[in-house]
Amino acid sequence: MELDLSNLGTMNTMFAALFSKLGVPIKTSISPYVLEEAINGTVTIRPLPLGRPVNDRVEKQSAHFYGVTISEEQAAAGIVVRVISHAHSKFKLLYFEQEENSGLGLALQEDSMKTGKVTSAGMYFLHFQVYRLDMSMNVLALAKDPDGSFFKKLEGLQPCEVSDLKAGTHVFAVYGDNFFKSATYTIEAVSAESFKDSAEKLKSVEAQLLSKRNELKQFETEYKEVLARFTAVTNRFKEEKVAVDELLKSREKIQASFSMVPQLKKHSSSSNLGTPTSDDKAGTSADESPGESRDKNTKKRWFSMNLKAEKKAH
Repeated sequence: MELDLSNLGTMNTMFAALFSKLGVPIKTSISPYVLEEAINGTVTIRPLPLGRPVNDRVEKQSAHFYGVTISEEQAAAGIVVRVISHAHSKFKLLYFEQEENSGLGLALQEDSMKTGKVTSAGMYFLHFQVYRLDMSMNVLALAKDPDGSFFKKLEGLQPCEVSDLKAGTHVFAVYGDNFFKSATYTIEAVSAESFKDSAEKLKSVEAQLLSKRNELKQFETEYKEVLARFTAVTNRFKEEKVAVDELLKSREKIQASFSMVPQLKKHSSSSNLGTPTSDDKAGTSADESPGESRDKNTKKRWFSMNLKAEKKAH
């Protein structure tokens, strides 16, 4: 589904913005009012010379239209149109084709995406097949299977419908796609004649990405098989560890059972340590016999009597 923000109320727009902040892919549609104006040919088209960037601000759910005029030589070399926003604004880059009634019909659109420190969108008319990356497919794959989302990372590579432009004037537009505020942007159209090396590198790296996408499909099957085997082995390791520990404990108990010595209980021994015996109260030791105790008492009395007699003599 695509949401038309121009027809949403404030509360619904707030919910959509919140979900977007949380990472939910919210795909928005272009306001019917903007498309109707383009079809009727009532839009204002500003010139965009090649190699001259334009900085501007577009209101939400509104569009700025630009006309790019190219010669035969420039058309043969290829044209690139890019839009960036250092404010991380959300926008759409649109390409319109001329209709028979002098109106403009929407032919291509590219949603902005975060690339490094900016948000950007671009269209590349380089006479070879160029691909666009739909990041919303990656977000959905991540939500369904976080571990396997890597294998779906290149599934969003989709071929662009138009690969070249003819000589003449071509109309592009920047559509403000923020939820509440206007979008700041810089739009630029350049001839690929000065970027032949970059064009060849783009062609090469996208061919490698397509090849890598096919390789990942095969590798995904191998990865899942090995992952399943690894999970099974890990679970068995945990089970075997628990089983061995239980057997060792059982063995210790059985070994301890080969004894006639009664096992002392911890609570009875500790309670005995804190309770004084009758012998302790009497001041005698349990190892002393009754006779030894009487001898000690007699010696004490005799010693006391001698001390008293000495004191009287003095």
